[in-house]
Amino acid sequence: MTFFRMEKINKFFPMGEEQAHILKDIDLTLEEGDYLSILGPSGSGKTTLMNIIGCLDVASSGRYILNDREIEDLTEAELAHIRSREIGFVFQDSQLLPRLTAQQNVELPLIYAGTSPAERRRRAQAMLERVELSDRMNHFPNQLSGGQQQRVAIARALVGGPSLLLADEPTGALDQKTGRQVMKLFGELNGEGRTVIMITHDTNIARNARRIVHIIDGELTEGGDAADV
Repeated sequence: MTFFRMEKINKFFPMGEEQAHILKDIDLTLEEGDYLSILGPSGSGKTTLMNIIGCLDVASSGRYILNDREIEDLTEAELAHIRSREIGFVFQDSQLLPRLTAQQNVELPLIYAGTSPAERRRRAQAMLERVELSDRMNHFPNQLSGGQQQRVAIARALVGGPSLLLADEPTGALDQKTGRQVMKLFGELNGEGRTVIMITHDTNIARNARRIVHIIDGELTEGGDAADV
C-alpha cells in the first residue's frame, strides 16, 4: 500500500531580492512498512525535505499525498494533528527535558493528546520496556548515557502509535558502538511493521535501511537497495 507520494515538489526561500531554489522537482513514493534512507551532504536540501515530509513545512509547489490526503490543502491545525498523532520525530539531539524523568519525557506527547494519567503511565512504561530501559524509567537525562537518551527519545516518538517514524541524523551525536545499537533498534521496529525514514549524511548509517535515495543540490535520485550502495 502506498504510504505517501510526492510529485514535482519544489521549495524556494527568499534571499534578498532573489529566490533560492532548495528542492527541485522532487518525486518520491514510499510504501507502508518501508525503511528508507535519504542520503546527502550538508546543504543538500535533505533537512528541508524532511520538514516537508514531517508536515513541519509546506512545499512552494507540487503535490504531497500522505495517507490519501493532499497535504497542501490542509489547515495549520490539521497539519499539527498529523504531526502529533501520525508522525514520530527523532532528532540528532534527543531533546529531552532535563527536569523530567525518562518516563515523564515519554509521557509528554500523550499529555498533549489528552490521554488520562493512568493510561499515559502504562503506555510510557511499556514503550521504555520496548527500548530496554525499564530499569531507567525514573532517571533524569543527566543520569543517562547518550545512547540511553536517544532510546528515550525513540520511545517518546513511538508512544503515540504513529504510522511514520522520521529520524534526522539519529546517530550523529553518538559513538559508533552506540550508534549501531540505535540502528539495530530501528531495524527491529521496521521489522515489526513500522514505516521508517532516516535522514543522514553517513553512507554506513544509510545502509541500515532497505532502500536509499540520494539528494544533492536539491535533486533526488534513486539509490536502489542499501546493499548496492
